[in-house]
Amino acid sequence: MTSNYGDRSLRSVAIVIAAAGRGERLGGELPKALEHVAGVSLLEYCVHTVAALRGLGAVVVSAPEAYLAEVDEICARLTKPAAIVVPGGSTRTESVANALAMLPDDIDIVLVHDAARAFTPVEQFLDVIAAVEAGSDAVIPGLAVVDTTKEVDGDGFVVRTVPRDSLRGVQTPQGFRRETLDAVHRDHDLRGATDDAGMVEASGGHVKVIPGHPDAFKVTTPFDRLIGDALVTSRSLPH
Repeated sequence: MTSNYGDRSLRSVAIVIAAAGRGERLGGELPKALEHVAGVSLLEYCVHTVAALRGLGAVVVSAPEAYLAEVDEICARLTKPAAIVVPGGSTRTESVANALAMLPDDIDIVLVHDAARAFTPVEQFLDVIAAVEAGSDAVIPGLAVVDTTKEVDGDGFVVRTVPRDSLRGVQTPQGFRRETLDAVHRDHDLRGATDDAGMVEASGGHVKVIPGHPDAFKVTTPFDRLIGDALVTSRSLPH
């Protein structure tokens, strides 16, 4: 089914959901994406939003190998057609590469999204897609840094105060031209980067930053879980 977001078709767009992280800092017993906020897993909130983007060309979820059945059940219940579930790798880069290998040939734009940013609004996905369609090879949403930021040395002493006007805290989804993302994943020398936009940056490519959204925070700690509880209540999310 073709999407009805204006005149835009999403048939050439795929979304990769990185959901294979362990999430030790969250303090739960399950992989982070399967931990619950207000009775619903982070992955379910994330997939619920992605499912609102009707007419996507593909959705692929990289999941912990021991929990493939659980993740497949969530995706089968919330997405039509069901998302493709693949085993994650030992690193985020490997997990994304496993997902990219499953994409159809006719995909032109790929969004890579962290399941831990489960409350990212659908508008942020659309903004990233629009920015790639407008000509950017790589796009990331980000928020201005509001705290005074210090650079410190190995002993914890301040080296300098970093001007914050040009600093951004980046979020997901990160959006890419398919050929750009495929190219950096073929380059083994770039795989030490912490995310896909970092791989593009390290390759010499240009990465566009667009405004992010406060709700797209990453659920990392028990305090973040409390913030998620408040969002579920205020936004009438499924619970």
